[in-house]
Amino acid sequence: MKSSLRLNRLGRKRGAQPKTVALGGGMGLSASLTALRRITGDLTAVVTVADDGGSSGRLREELGVLPPGDLRKALAALCGDDDWGQTWSRVIQHRFESKGDLHEHAVGNLLIVALWEQLGDHVQALDLVGKLLGAHGRVLPMSAIPLDLEALVRGHDPARPDDVDTVRGQATVALTPGEVQSVHLVPSDPPAVPEAVAAVLDADWVVLGPGSWFSSVIPHLLVPELLDALTVTKARKVLSLNLAPQPGETDGFSPQRHLEVLARHAPKLAFDVVLADEAAVRDRESLTEAAKRLGATVELAPVAAPDSSATHDPELLAAAYDRIFRMHGRIGPWR
Repeated sequence: MKSSLRLNRLGRKRGAQPKTVALGGGMGLSASLTALRRITGDLTAVVTVADDGGSSGRLREELGVLPPGDLRKALAALCGDDDWGQTWSRVIQHRFESKGDLHEHAVGNLLIVALWEQLGDHVQALDLVGKLLGAHGRVLPMSAIPLDLEALVRGHDPARPDDVDTVRGQATVALTPGEVQSVHLVPSDPPAVPEAVAAVLDADWVVLGPGSWFSSVIPHLLVPELLDALTVTKARKVLSLNLAPQPGETDGFSPQRHLEVLARHAPKLAFDVVLADEAAVRDRESLTEAAKRLGATVELAPVAAPDSSATHDPELLAAAYDRIFRMHGRIGPWR
């Protein structure tokens, strides 16, 4: 498999590779990027900016900056497999351990914020970090202002299981013991980064997910300009599902329920393909029907790591994306 994917990459002229945009955040987006960089050299990541926990949350609170953590993870995922790429990937992911203020801060977070302050331009700074790392693609924030995530949650307080409360903060929403009903952003109409909108409009393929459904995937659909671009783009769109429900945020959700809640947040948005791990789908008929309502067909493939760690295997996921691009894309060379 590795050799065939490598031949696929070498067999395509650089300018003729499918222009691909991947949207998400956290480890889900990292998994998608690690796979996609194996099959295309024309790759852009559009990353959520609502994180308010950990090192990102502390930097955001202290300096008023965008949360850099998910952007850092995306850059690390795009690092090459050579010594240079792997060394820089480890460096920017490194976290300090101390009894002082640097404890648990990630090196990459500090580097990104420093360049933002030096250059005064989010996109230029991220491009420069990508150049330093030798990243196989571009990383963009979905908005240039830090956002807050709010959710309506039933049973957030276990003592009141039937009550619906408003819960604020991505970290809190992700870990809620209740059932998330819906999410929205504060402010409700944030501006999209123009380069992110342009990338979506110019793409051959757009991949949304996998990732934390309410806190990393759906937020992209709540940025009006980005949703408009996703709706009108001529790119084909893949919705990539998680391997398992996420404790707290989507606990007990079936694959088809993930599609249903996404459709409630963006009822006019259609997809071409829904990708799911074949072992994670128990009711294929229900998933097929839910996908049809999005205008999509279902592609089932083994994409989970063989160690049963509920993580995607980069080579298997790359093979699945490559097959989808070839089966559902244009006939003949790209562009």
